[in-house]
Amino acid sequence: MSYQSIPLPFLTREISDELMIAISESGDHIFTSVDEVRQIRKHPSSLSHERQAFLRARFFIKSVDQSPGMRRLLISRRAARRTTTQDGPSLHIIVPTLQCAHSCKYCQVSRSLNDEGHTIKIEDLDAACESIFESSSPTLTVEFQGGDPLLRFDLVRRAILYITSLNKSQNRRIRYVVASTLHQLNVEMCLFFKEHKVYLSTSIDGPSRLHNKNRPTPTRDAFERTLQGVALAQKIIGPDAVSALMTTTKESLLYPNEIVDEYVRLGFKEIFLRPLSAYGFAKRNQKFLAYTLEDFNQFYLSALERVLYWNQQGVELREVYTSIILNKLLSTFDSGYVDLQSPTGAGLSTLVYNYDGFVYPSDEARMIAETGDQSLRLGRIGEAIASLLSSDIQKNLINASLVDLVPGCKECAYNQFCAPNPVDSQAQFGTPFAPVHLTEHCRRHMWLFDYVFSIVKNADDDLLDLFCRWAEPVVDKEIL
Repeated sequence: MSYQSIPLPFLTREISDELMIAISESGDHIFTSVDEVRQIRKHPSSLSHERQAFLRARFFIKSVDQSPGMRRLLISRRAARRTTTQDGPSLHIIVPTLQCAHSCKYCQVSRSLNDEGHTIKIEDLDAACESIFESSSPTLTVEFQGGDPLLRFDLVRRAILYITSLNKSQNRRIRYVVASTLHQLNVEMCLFFKEHKVYLSTSIDGPSRLHNKNRPTPTRDAFERTLQGVALAQKIIGPDAVSALMTTTKESLLYPNEIVDEYVRLGFKEIFLRPLSAYGFAKRNQKFLAYTLEDFNQFYLSALERVLYWNQQGVELREVYTSIILNKLLSTFDSGYVDLQSPTGAGLSTLVYNYDGFVYPSDEARMIAETGDQSLRLGRIGEAIASLLSSDIQKNLINASLVDLVPGCKECAYNQFCAPNPVDSQAQFGTPFAPVHLTEHCRRHMWLFDYVFSIVKNADDDLLDLFCRWAEPVVDKEIL
């Protein structure tokens, strides 16, 4: 057997004068230098035997007579990063109503309690429940969005009962989630949710003053009422019944530590430091709401530093955005974050059954429709999923998200981890085919990958252990 080595394709990125990374076709990475990259590509056999073995295991080089098993392993590793878009839509979002008691300036879609005509028809709701089972995915998440779905608990209850009855013959693993302010939550709802193992997701933007400013209600007590709902759910359903999300507003930028500390005070195990989304109605208010990518990056750095501080004190707190990036870098099993899938997870992983009777490929796509851009409507609720996913609209979304073909992506070192977001491109530029380097999505994630690589490079053993735990895909044991 010959041990002469020859190079395999890989891409490089110089993050700083002191830091260069190379990423192979398997998604493995190495920290390297210009000189070593030249040596790998020109004379890999001149490297030490130890270094050659290291590079061979990560598919940067191969033996002249590489075994078929290694070739199959590379194919398997590449496929493992794309499986979440190949099993059929697994996230099914039902929007019963757009009504909501809040008047958040950054909200993308919600309508006031007095608005009429923004509630799903019963026949559309039932058809949505039936359509879900057309997906080939063995595991399904059914999420109720709004507006505030609890304002129409009757519709949520009807859908859960109908899906549960249909599943008696389908035997799928189903997880239910209701996204709500929790202001309407009562004992009856909690008992129903406990019986059907329904999870609740709510919004907490930080301490009371900040939350109430971001999410105003006529009574000016949004924060307090949400916490009452959290406490009720935890008491009746269980301690892990509720998760929380925050949205970073211009006001939030001033309080990174206080926001993180509030999540610690409330006992949450996760915080998602996510930027403002300029979709739907929120886009109209950008003059008052917008901030620069650099502003968000600085906020993210400060807040993440605070999260790491609390972990050092023995407090378990996982930052979700960092975990998504770490999963891409450190795990061979992709967690399936929709916005970073190629081909796109919009439609292939997610479908939205909207109150208006139409199906959309993502939550963001239905938000765009609220401001008049209905170009991403896949079709009517009740149409066969196979027909929706073979539509010209869906084909365009897929073609706009293929990293091996899209200019700017096919040359990018991060194309094993990242992907264009055609829905975001539609919202920003009016087309899913905008040049990727101009999109906020691309600029933000290039910075995130650069930053996370730099902290992984310099992490001590304790921090690296934490990052490896964060990189593991989160598995819901209730549906296994």
